[in-house]
Amino acid sequence: MKAVFIAWDPELIQRFYFKKELIERMSAHAELDMNVIQQDEWKEHADQLKDADVVFTTWGMSKLTEEEIKEYFPKLKAIFYAAGSVQSFARPYLKNDVVISSSWKANAVPVAEHTLALLLLAAKGFFQVQRICKEDRKKSRDYVDTFPGFYGLNIGILGAGMIGRKVIELLKPFKCNVLVYDPFLTDESAAEMGVTKVSSIEEVFEKCLIVSNHIANLPTTQKIITKAAFDKMADNGIFINTGRGQQVVEEDLIAALKEHPNRTAVLDVTWPEPPEADSPFYTMDNVVLTPHIAGSHQDEIGRMMEYQVEEFERFVKGEPLLYSVTEKMLETMA
Repeated sequence: MKAVFIAWDPELIQRFYFKKELIERMSAHAELDMNVIQQDEWKEHADQLKDADVVFTTWGMSKLTEEEIKEYFPKLKAIFYAAGSVQSFARPYLKNDVVISSSWKANAVPVAEHTLALLLLAAKGFFQVQRICKEDRKKSRDYVDTFPGFYGLNIGILGAGMIGRKVIELLKPFKCNVLVYDPFLTDESAAEMGVTKVSSIEEVFEKCLIVSNHIANLPTTQKIITKAAFDKMADNGIFINTGRGQQVVEEDLIAALKEHPNRTAVLDVTWPEPPEADSPFYTMDNVVLTPHIAGSHQDEIGRMMEYQVEEFERFVKGEPLLYSVTEKMLETMA
């Protein structure tokens, strides 16, 4: 069996996949080509790719057509993707009967941890109070009293996919009430998770002081968080987005924030990303911007690659994969 490595940034592969232990484990089952191929270098490496049985990759697996896959990867059996979403490239490979495993579960961990931290801070009014405190400490102390704290608080979660479910799991020790909007969430699953299923995005914003977005990024979910939802925000409500910016009608969010300056948006993602140079997000006091840092970062990337080496070992032993992706799954997953 022959394996190749593909990535938009070879340093990521070399730093995390090329650890001695992982190389030894992969080498026990495959001949490894240690020359990392960068995305879109298919023609230059055609001879190398035509014999590849498996691909180890991370961010930067470019999309090829079904015909191009047959041309460049005539022997390819599996892709081990040490990152999250495979929406951008997976379908043509799956149609060519190539197995795809993704580290979506591993990537969900840091996103959920980051989100939990933001939720805990939001319940104390941190994002609003830290601004007021610089001008008037007493006023900021008084304003804190408009926030109930975490115990018994309604927390709104949009999307109960892998990340949304991990956030819900992390919230369990805090004795808060979790309200979830997800049209694919069954009543049985909601009961198992101990959450309240609601019928609309607007209801989540109406009933929850803090709302966190984890809706899967699909064509059908773009621009579904609109004025109707933002108009339901409390005067001091907080909207957290560590998912994707495409789901938000940003003009509506900006209008809602301007209408009630104590409302706050904590945005790790936007659309486009980064925002356009003239975006109001850069100058609004009630917007917290971060540069897409919630996902796997630095050493956390290593966890995703370890997951895929484990998947590769299952693959060569003929065991069921834990994180394989199917065309049906792509209809609802991020």
